[in-house]
Amino acid sequence: MARTPIIAGNWKMNNTIAQGKALVKALAPLVKGAKAAVVVCPAATALAAVAKAVKGTNIAVGAQNVHWEKSGAYTGEISTDMLAEIGVSYCVLGHSERRDYFGETNEGVNKRARAAYAAGITPIICCGESLEIREAGTYLAYVAYQIEAALAGFKAREVAKLVIAYEPIWAIGTGKTATFEQAEEVCAHIRATVKAKYGAAAANAIRIQYGGSVKPETIAGLMKKPNVDGALVGGAALKAKDFAAIVNF
Repeated sequence: MARTPIIAGNWKMNNTIAQGKALVKALAPLVKGAKAAVVVCPAATALAAVAKAVKGTNIAVGAQNVHWEKSGAYTGEISTDMLAEIGVSYCVLGHSERRDYFGETNEGVNKRARAAYAAGITPIICCGESLEIREAGTYLAYVAYQIEAALAGFKAREVAKLVIAYEPIWAIGTGKTATFEQAEEVCAHIRATVKAKYGAAAANAIRIQYGGSVKPETIAGLMKKPNVDGALVGGAALKAKDFAAIVNF
């Protein structure tokens, strides 16, 4: 099955509204006609403005988090209805920074993913191991467990429409990048994990990104790997030319 590649830029806690609008204005002509799906994920304050700014382009907008409840006494949180209202179509969930700094759990990631999917927002579910787990040699089992927990309660036809982002924690913001072979090994294992529980059709359809210091000079090699369907980009997504070079691999 031919899977449409997906390149998503996670802006993290960067870019004001004005900066975000300027970035997508510069980006739009550079990625027009790209063969990959293009997503930018601004901070919450810039979501509405950026979503408005990209109308009429091939750039979609993603949030960096969402709550699983429709409304209620959840100070500081954002609901799926709030995101859908402003045109958000993707949502990054379970990023290691959310897990490490804010105590997000596998159970919470699953609840958020199910809520996002139910609202018509495509989850980009993150997984990945620390350097300690990598060196211990248990990283494949660890990542498989994260995926199984994140997908609990989903039906096979729903899993087929999701996006998984494999981000080795030791390569996020460090300048280190997994080798193409390391990225392929884990992405292939994720696909095998999906196949074992949800079947070949779901496994063949689900898109699996690699993330972790992705740069213009590394994207082509990554995208040659059969189980890598795109990238979740951090720092390079903050510069229009660099992100466009990744999109146009």
